[in-house]
Amino acid sequence: MAAGQLWVNVGGYFWSANLSNVLRNAVQPMCKFRQFADVKDAAVQGKGKGDAFHWNVYSDISTQGTTLVETTVMPESNFTVTQGTMTINEYGNSVPYSGKLDDLSLVPVREIINKVLTNDAKKAFDFAANAQFKLTPLRAIPTGGTDTAAITLYPNGTVTGTNNVALGLAHVKTIADTLKERNIPPYEGDDYFSIGRPRTFRSLKNDLEAVNKYTAEGYAKIASGEIGRTENIRFVEQTNIPSAGWSQGKSDTVHFFGADTVAEGIVVPEEMRGKIPGDYGRSRGVAWYYLGGFGLVHTVATQARVIQWDSAS
Repeated sequence: MAAGQLWVNVGGYFWSANLSNVLRNAVQPMCKFRQFADVKDAAVQGKGKGDAFHWNVYSDISTQGTTLVETTVMPESNFTVTQGTMTINEYGNSVPYSGKLDDLSLVPVREIINKVLTNDAKKAFDFAANAQFKLTPLRAIPTGGTDTAAITLYPNGTVTGTNNVALGLAHVKTIADTLKERNIPPYEGDDYFSIGRPRTFRSLKNDLEAVNKYTAEGYAKIASGEIGRTENIRFVEQTNIPSAGWSQGKSDTVHFFGADTVAEGIVVPEEMRGKIPGDYGRSRGVAWYYLGGFGLVHTVATQARVIQWDSAS
């Protein structure tokens, strides 16, 4: 059989001298970016109809409504419908293992492999969703690279300055105002969301904790990894996506967003699959499998829903 989990080389808690009934499995974080993707049913459009999935994107109405004069007819207007598109791909991973390993081990080999693969799938989905968040045309950096409050917003998907200051509460206030001024619809109620790595939110933690003290009167956490709320923005920590490694290292990539950000088209939902045993039952395996894709909903700056805290290097 192909190299995988074998009795002779796994070591640790599968090794004969150290068999254990205690399940020891690295705890991995849940999906953070994928939870904010809007699920689209791609099964009807996807199966048997190619790997491109399309969905409708609706603009604002062309002419705003206003007061009416009794003797005039009702004004008429319209809105545009464009097509968003994504490519449907297969995702998956597997762990083969030998029948001998399964038969001799005191720990539940298949159960452990299922957990390991589940953690792997969560990371894969977050990478795929994050790749679409990063396609937003709206990028922000502190003005001049060092301003502690003002930001410069780039609408073409590229920044030209180096971010050389930590993300602070004053920046958050400016970005919150920007989200509202651009009429980006809130994600939940009146609240927007933000996702970033823990160290990037370090200087904000005290402010977020102060808001957390009146959770019962204010709000209830609804998102995986949510750490607090301020300025109508809820903050979510993630560690699935590695640091961008900016040259100054005083901050990292953060996404601020409202509703209608990334679409997820699902043809076959993620599932665990057992390998049909081969070699007379001696060769076994478990895999996770998914058929679908992710796509940024609004790619035009005037309609964009995501602002990325960014740096040129």
